[in-house]
Amino acid sequence: MTAENLARALRGRLIVSCQAPPGDPMRETATLVRLARSAAAGGGAAVRADGPEVVAAIAEAVDLPVVGLWKDGDAAVRITPTVRHAVAIAEAGAAVVAADATGRPRPDGSAFPELVEAVHAAGSLVMADVSTLAEGVSAAGAGADFVSTTLSGYVPGTPEQEGPDLALVSALAAAIGVPVVAEGRIRTPEEAARALALGAHSVVVGTAITAPTALTARFVAGLPPR
Repeated sequence: MTAENLARALRGRLIVSCQAPPGDPMRETATLVRLARSAAAGGGAAVRADGPEVVAAIAEAVDLPVVGLWKDGDAAVRITPTVRHAVAIAEAGAAVVAADATGRPRPDGSAFPELVEAVHAAGSLVMADVSTLAEGVSAAGAGADFVSTTLSGYVPGTPEQEGPDLALVSALAAAIGVPVVAEGRIRTPEEAARALALGAHSVVVGTAITAPTALTARFVAGLPPR
């Protein structure tokens, strides 16, 4: 699928992140596939998934494009940290490979443009996960097909806030010519709609839809002390 065709399919639509952290009871390929099927049944336009095995299983199970990534290692850059990781995700069947596009050093010493080139050569598109406007501009210039606000609030020096970084969404939409994807701490349909109104091409929602452990903990924390 070309970048133009995929952008057209995702315009104004929801991408559902079907992931679970290490140790979570949901972190099982078959369970994550069921989440992806549920997302498709509910009208999601694409699925975001982590790891070659899960990406391959979801790509086989649902008739939606998969935004694949591979969280690995203990270094600061953990989202698809090397060219090797990126190519493996493309080969697993991801239509789009999401990767950290911040200015932090990558474990293999590569630069983000090298990852973009390798993923394009493997036949997939690239989503740049960024934390600042400057990173998004740089990623678009390096050939990223989509730029996502995924890492705002998770990189030192970026705004720590409970809700999504809508200011970054708006700034990126005004500054770059590739589709901007709003991701990170979007908890309600109203926040998702607000992101679109501010210029986001699509929105990614994960925890608010697919993370029962985190949602349960949030409710428990909100109850009065016993």
